Amino acid sequence: MFALAMSTLRARKGAFVGAFVALLCAAAMVTACGALLDTGLRGRIPTERYTGAAVLVTADQEVHWDESKKGKTKVKSKPLTERAWLDAATTGRLTGLAGVRAVVPELTFPAQVLLPGGRAVGGDSFGHAWDSAPLTPFALREGRAPASADEVVLDAALARGAGARVDSTVTVQSTDTPRTYRVVGLALPQAGAPGGEALSRQSSVFFAAPEAQRLAGHPGRVSVIGLLAEPGTDIAALRGRVAQALAGTGAKVRTGDERGPVEFLGADKARVGLVSLGAALGGTSLLVAMLVVVGTFALSIQQRSRELALLRAVGATPRQLRRLVGREALVVGLLAAVPGAFAGLGLARWMYGRFVAVGALPDTLELTLSAFPPCAAVLATLLAAWAAARVSARRPSQVRPTEALAEAAAGKPRPGAVRLTVGALITVGYVVLLLVLRGLETEAAATPVTYLTVVLAAVAVALLGPLTTRAATAVLGLVTRAVSPAAGFLAASNTRANAQRLAAVVTPLSLAVAMTSTILFTQTTADHAAREQAVAGSVAGQVLAASGPGVPAAAAEAVRAVPGVDGVTEVVRTAVRAGRDKFPAQGVTPQGLARTLDLDVISGSLDAMAEDTVAVSRLAAETRSVAVGDTLKVTLGDGTEVALRVVAVYRRGLGFGDLTLPRALVAAHTDNPISGSVLVHGTAAPAALQTALRDFPAVRVLDRRQTDAARQAQSTTRAQVNYVAMGLIIAFTGIAVVNTLVMATSARRREFALLRLVGTTRRQVRAVLRWETLTVVLLAVALGTAVAYLTLGAFATGMTGGSPYVPPLSYLGVIGAAAALAFAATGLPLRAALRTAAVDAIGARE
Repeated sequence: MFALAMSTLRARKGAFVGAFVALLCAAAMVTACGALLDTGLRGRIPTERYTGAAVLVTADQEVHWDESKKGKTKVKSKPLTERAWLDAATTGRLTGLAGVRAVVPELTFPAQVLLPGGRAVGGDSFGHAWDSAPLTPFALREGRAPASADEVVLDAALARGAGARVDSTVTVQSTDTPRTYRVVGLALPQAGAPGGEALSRQSSVFFAAPEAQRLAGHPGRVSVIGLLAEPGTDIAALRGRVAQALAGTGAKVRTGDERGPVEFLGADKARVGLVSLGAALGGTSLLVAMLVVVGTFALSIQQRSRELALLRAVGATPRQLRRLVGREALVVGLLAAVPGAFAGLGLARWMYGRFVAVGALPDTLELTLSAFPPCAAVLATLLAAWAAARVSARRPSQVRPTEALAEAAAGKPRPGAVRLTVGALITVGYVVLLLVLRGLETEAAATPVTYLTVVLAAVAVALLGPLTTRAATAVLGLVTRAVSPAAGFLAASNTRANAQRLAAVVTPLSLAVAMTSTILFTQTTADHAAREQAVAGSVAGQVLAASGPGVPAAAAEAVRAVPGVDGVTEVVRTAVRAGRDKFPAQGVTPQGLARTLDLDVISGSLDAMAEDTVAVSRLAAETRSVAVGDTLKVTLGDGTEVALRVVAVYRRGLGFGDLTLPRALVAAHTDNPISGSVLVHGTAAPAALQTALRDFPAVRVLDRRQTDAARQAQSTTRAQVNYVAMGLIIAFTGIAVVNTLVMATSARRREFALLRLVGTTRRQVRAVLRWETLTVVLLAVALGTAVAYLTLGAFATGMTGGSPYVPPLSYLGVIGAAAALAFAATGLPLRAALRTAAVDAIGARE
């Protein structure tokens, strides 16, 4: 049987090219998604600053809760959204331990050097106390250590970017008002330290210890404690002694590669998102790949129906036929999976680079490429090929030989009862998913269900395609006959007589339209709703924004003193947890809040906002089952738990976050306490505000138009993440469209030759195919649009309570791209087929 399968492959290479391309792309997709998932699970976060510390002690960076299920209680945990700070008194437990040379507390907080125009120098820049320099690779290259509150040491690379040297002055924006400091020293990594002359992923500003403690803003607490080991100390044994000394405190002990996540908290948080993204993208990709591969094999077997019927006629059993087709698929799958898996590694590198470029991933989480994703991709591709072939061969292997020969000659008259039943059941499943999607109000829950819904609809289209296309072509045929009596008549007759072939090419094109529209317009729907809420809820006429860490409180005070200003609200953004649920939140100054924000309050009042209160969105209120007057327990970004009284419930959670808390409370528990923006209401002119801000060169005054433009830029950046993630699937469906159409058109060369032999000109043949292709495009666009609109409608109802937002030009672009692919994928093979003499084409082997 294997020898027969190899002979078939050698003799009919063209029939298996389409399957090869589909499987190769499927293997590449699975490998790329698997590499991203592997990176989230095992990706390395390198250590830069803490190379001098043998052991690090940190606070617990996770929030924990007990979950009972089936009589068993398990402890669940999720990462905190901000840095958890450690009690400085912990150093007393570690002093005097055997093998410890020194115990060094460390402070880390935002600190950026500003150029005269207010532009920040470099990328991520942090302030530290010079006393913690022994934990780092830095040593003084020239100058001395800072001794007073107005002195700093800069790392050499940062000083070079700022044009600073010893005894020059620099303006530093940290967690307080920008201040001028005198540079008293330059630090440089020592020989052999990572980064050469600079740390590659951060810059450092060193302050005197009292000034660093003031700027860190957490009295009596430190970000980390580093332990320097005596020469020759066994680090594993030292770790054990430290853990024993800290038993019961909740502190965590880290050595080796565990130090990197302490240094780069953003990279450690990105792991969770990358695991979710890789799993969701991989699952959707695999479902799409299965659908495409099944369709490709079905078309390939349909084109070989005469050959398979002859095998049945000469005595091949159904089992032998299925084994033959299955082994053919395994051979093609193996030939495609190996190069596809290697190509997937390159694709993973490209996707990782794009995620870093758009800010979805920090480059501190290094891409992990191992043998696991390619091996899994090869196995998954082989399984997909075998399963697709067996499914496609079910009908040819079951019918009687005489029926098989009749169907090979005249085509199958109608779909089988099993196919129709399964198609009807999947359609019911699609409707059920639509109803489920209407009730999902968070993006994390709605997004995977949205894509699964589209794939399920595509499966239903594939199974019920012959019936759908037969009905649709009956209607479209009337139009084509009326417009073009000759070519239109032939096109209509062809499409009606070959409903199964038409369905095979309509399915991937409709999937491409549906999937592309869903990916594009779920993002525009959510962004448009959030933007409308933000615009409608922003009563302030002007907004203060800044480069660097943010807008200092002193800048807000300066604006409050400007005549004509009657409302100033400082806003700090964060994310908090209420129970197990994570919510985006904002911290605002309660005074005069109604003059700058309109959150569309349903119950209660924002006038009651105080230091121990919270306002919640309708979604948060329903999720946590709270109302005005109830107490809501909130876990702030650094893990601190507070009980707050609910004073208002509002509708505009998409635009402003699901929880609104007092700014002072939020700022005390975030890494960056400076306001991200300040809302200003009143009659004061922008020039007057800018004059009041002359001591704050990094702060700008934005009007409503500029604020809206900045909002759009932020939403575009967020959208790019989804476009990069799901663009892979869009590209694969595009390849599937071209692949299927080329296969279907190339297999008709005898039909085209016969038309030419009975007197049809080349021009008329091209006209016939153009009408057929137009029919395919119209049907696929109609089906794809219907699926996308129903899915988007359910998504919009749950997420925004409104209707989908579909930019007309973007939708026309989707249709235009689908039409261009279809006409190119049919026109080019036809041109090649028409170059061969009609007599030669009739006699050629298929």
